[in-house]
Amino acid sequence: MPHPALVPGAVAVVTGGAAGIGLAAATRFAEAGLRIVLADLGEDRMDAAAAAIRSAAPGAEVMIRATDVGDPAQVAGLEAAVRERFGGTDVLMNNAGIQPGSTIFGPPGAWPRILQTNLWGIIHGSQTFVPGMIARGRPGLVINTGSKQGITTPPGDPAYNVAKAGVRAFTEALQHELRNTEGCRISAHLLIPGFVFTDLTAKGRAEKPAAAWTPEQTVDFMLERLAAGDFYILCPDNDVPRALDERRILWSAGDIVENRPPLSRWHPDYAEAFAAFVKGG
Repeated sequence: MPHPALVPGAVAVVTGGAAGIGLAAATRFAEAGLRIVLADLGEDRMDAAAAAIRSAAPGAEVMIRATDVGDPAQVAGLEAAVRERFGGTDVLMNNAGIQPGSTIFGPPGAWPRILQTNLWGIIHGSQTFVPGMIARGRPGLVINTGSKQGITTPPGDPAYNVAKAGVRAFTEALQHELRNTEGCRISAHLLIPGFVFTDLTAKGRAEKPAAAWTPEQTVDFMLERLAAGDFYILCPDNDVPRALDERRILWSAGDIVENRPPLSRWHPDYAEAFAAFVKGG
């Protein structure tokens, strides 16, 4: 059975909803009879996304609103607009994210921009919407889009990793808070995509790499795992099965327990040990 919040007439707010995983999720929600609110930047992009949803789900009710999720005032304005039009929110998918690239020491402005959107956007969305969702007294759902990079923190894009590690910690704390709130019928979940071909990951490529999943595959997997009650929705792709993800995650945690150097998976002195660990799994 689907999650009890995913019923016809329920209201789903999806940030970063004009493309990629956000658009795929909004489309699936609309096909299930939910009323959709797309929050993103770029009126033309949002108009095109709304048209695509209505094409896939004829008769779907779709509201669009330009929103910079890094700005708490704009997120508050979004929540108020949804409440005015639909009476409240049942499903909140905090999905907006950027990945312009970063290094430890630059480029200038990258760190604040990435953290403001990728981490604070999720915090703003949750803090602004969830109290009203609880007060509705109805089944509800919060989905925060994280990343495997926030768990294994590979070298190469530290600002993105820090933001997504924060998303994981925040969402864990949010779910703990919700399950200990009397009368609360809201659950929170952490979506952890694999390699998904979107505007964020295309990097100039016009065709999907064989290793990548489509956004639709990712969302279908997400819905399956939501129905199963998973909190950590750890998605595979066409290159990395769950078993390999599990070994990578366990090795990363083992850096602390075994007192290895940080990011030892990428340390030449531990290459053979890591390979043996993965093979042993």
